[in-house]
Amino acid sequence: MSIIILQDLFYIVLLVGLSVPLGNYIYKIMNGQKVFLTRLLAPVENGIYKLMGIQSNEEMNAKKYTLSVLLFSAVGFVFIWLLQMLHGFLPFNPQAIEGTSWHLAFNTSASFVSNTNWQAYAGESAMSYLTQFLGLTVQNFVSAATGIAVLFALMRGFVLKKSTTIGNFWVDLTKTTLYVLIPLSFITALLIASQGVVQTFIPYKEVAVLESGAVQTVPLGPAASQIAIKQLGTNGGGFFGANSAFPFENPTAFSNLIESLCLILIPAALCVTFGKAVKNSKQGRVLYAVMLILFIAALSVTTVSEQFAAPIFQGAAASGSMEGKEIIHGVGASSLWATATTAVSNGSVNSMHDSFTPLGGMMPMFLMQLGEIVFGGVGSGLYGMLAFVLLTVFIAGLMVGRTPEYLGKKVEPYDMKMVCLIVLTPPLLTLLGTAAAVIMPAAETWLNNSGAHGFSEILYAFSSMGNNNGSAFAGFQANTVFTNVTGGIIMLLARFIPMGAAVYLAGNMAQKKSVAAGEGTLSTSNATFAGLLIGVIIIIAALSFLPALALGPIADYFTTR
Repeated sequence: MSIIILQDLFYIVLLVGLSVPLGNYIYKIMNGQKVFLTRLLAPVENGIYKLMGIQSNEEMNAKKYTLSVLLFSAVGFVFIWLLQMLHGFLPFNPQAIEGTSWHLAFNTSASFVSNTNWQAYAGESAMSYLTQFLGLTVQNFVSAATGIAVLFALMRGFVLKKSTTIGNFWVDLTKTTLYVLIPLSFITALLIASQGVVQTFIPYKEVAVLESGAVQTVPLGPAASQIAIKQLGTNGGGFFGANSAFPFENPTAFSNLIESLCLILIPAALCVTFGKAVKNSKQGRVLYAVMLILFIAALSVTTVSEQFAAPIFQGAAASGSMEGKEIIHGVGASSLWATATTAVSNGSVNSMHDSFTPLGGMMPMFLMQLGEIVFGGVGSGLYGMLAFVLLTVFIAGLMVGRTPEYLGKKVEPYDMKMVCLIVLTPPLLTLLGTAAAVIMPAAETWLNNSGAHGFSEILYAFSSMGNNNGSAFAGFQANTVFTNVTGGIIMLLARFIPMGAAVYLAGNMAQKKSVAAGEGTLSTSNATFAGLLIGVIIIIAALSFLPALALGPIADYFTTR
């Protein structure tokens, strides 16, 4: 256990050490300042603007910014949908994989456009190389960049005064992709490819198994380039069906460290960016601290559950629950990854969450149900957390009978309506989707388990889709017309309703004048506020999901002991 603790401490120290300079770098990108890549990438950036026919200095109001987000995402959605159904007739398909069904294509398109990357298929048997690199990998970049762009707009909303505009979506999208996501992905792809992650266009290979001589097909493909951005962009969609539990996606302890760091790196860095953007680094540090506290608490519960709550068999040494885990990673690295991937709405896995102990599996599920705010998705995690901050400020204001303020802006009824859309849309969709699935006549045939664990599989699936995560309990059969269509709709609504609300919140905040802080102003940069914020987050999540968790993993814990 001491080795696991040291491993986790090393991970957290390394994460903080890397996220601070990256956060400062992203702030410069957001403000249009020159960075070391400007000389190389500025001509490319200007060429993109010219090709798109936009003016880089043109500003947008909230309505135009939102419409741009929706239009851009809709075009990507239709393109991927058609590409999946037609890739059997297109090049870069050495295995002659046929096109997918319309409903699976719909679900996958909704999944990748919404940055959820829920997968009801195995990539090596359902997707051609062309679909993987031209469709899914491209969406990994632009869906992540869209989330960061919306966060930039919200940051400007807090900073600007009496302004009717909040920036330009196309500029934010382009800068984020060119200066942040592509360089980081290039470095990450080189690092993991050096460890054995495949990157090739040659067909699958047939090899003889050493022990029996039986012939086995080894899947290949341009994987490293997609895996890099799937981790950095909190996408999570694996090139292969087993995701990062598959050796060709994550072969060594070093590749596991790199990929698990990439899970949280950009969301953590954006907390630093936020502090710089609002000219008050303490605000960013408080949000970073709250996220880190919740992350460490969840990691502790998951690790302890997997290490000490595993079944004990007579004559076998107790070494934690290794069911569903790779030996090279063990309990420690598997628990760390499971916590990180569900905290940041990534969804990639290096072990099977369905095989975790009941409480060990409950914590990743609960992290998703918090609303992807413990670091959360790139951009979307922080604007989700800021919604909880405004809710906390509003509640505190009601307690003392004072108009709530945050960063010099009064929090008014319209702002709280947008906050409610951001905070309440994911849990509502999660519970509605779970309820609809449970009452379906064929529900039992979709499960590998009955009873409480079977319910947990359904609850986990819709918690994942309703909170832009994408991971799953492997026992749930997801490739059905009902799940594909219902899940696809849920993923789109859970992504774009809060996103649109965040943009309109930004627009409303930008129009306000700044209010000077007085003696009665609630400080939002101290430990007291951090504690209050954590309390509000936990209470909202508990009120939303405790009954469902009691029927699922909690009941599973008491019935399998």
